[in-house]
Amino acid sequence: MTIVIGLTGGIASGKSTVSNIFKEMKITVIDADVESRLAVNIGEPAYERIVASFGREILSENGEIDRSKLGSIIFHQEKQRQLLNEIVHPEVRKRMNEKITKAKQNQDPIIVLDIPLLFESKLTFMVDKTLLVYVDENVQLHRLMERNQLSAEEAMARIQSQMPLNEKVPLADAVINNNGTIADTRIQLLKILADWSMEE
Repeated sequence: MTIVIGLTGGIASGKSTVSNIFKEMKITVIDADVESRLAVNIGEPAYERIVASFGREILSENGEIDRSKLGSIIFHQEKQRQLLNEIVHPEVRKRMNEKITKAKQNQDPIIVLDIPLLFESKLTFMVDKTLLVYVDENVQLHRLMERNQLSAEEAMARIQSQMPLNEKVPLADAVINNNGTIADTRIQLLKILADWSMEE
């Protein structure tokens, strides 16, 4: 019996830390961000549709999609952003589902889907359990400023562009409090996994 876990969090919440702990435990992690980058590579169906929809001026010299050029279009235009999502999201889900099927065929006991916008994108149907990595906002702010060399204002703007972590807490099956050390986080994760395996 395979359990599919949806791992999510917010910017600078420590989701990557938890994802890396899973990888150290030799657990399959399927990363939505990685799959969305691969889905728009040259020759992929989404690549062709994006170029057809947004024009060749979004391409860099080597023919790849220039993320900053495309970003500058969709950042300010809701309709264009929706169009891009309608092209990319189904392809990402398809890629993730293919990897889930393969991992199940290999009889992996646990598969982790690392999906930053798990709740916002309404993708919980893809998983059996949801796991949220939580930090207090002041910790999140401090870590983001340090990590990305941002001012408090810049960091806060990025945090506030996302659904607040405290609103995600009641939506999750389990929450890891990542305000402490990596060792604390690991202990919490192992306990959650033990609890979930007992339920089967």
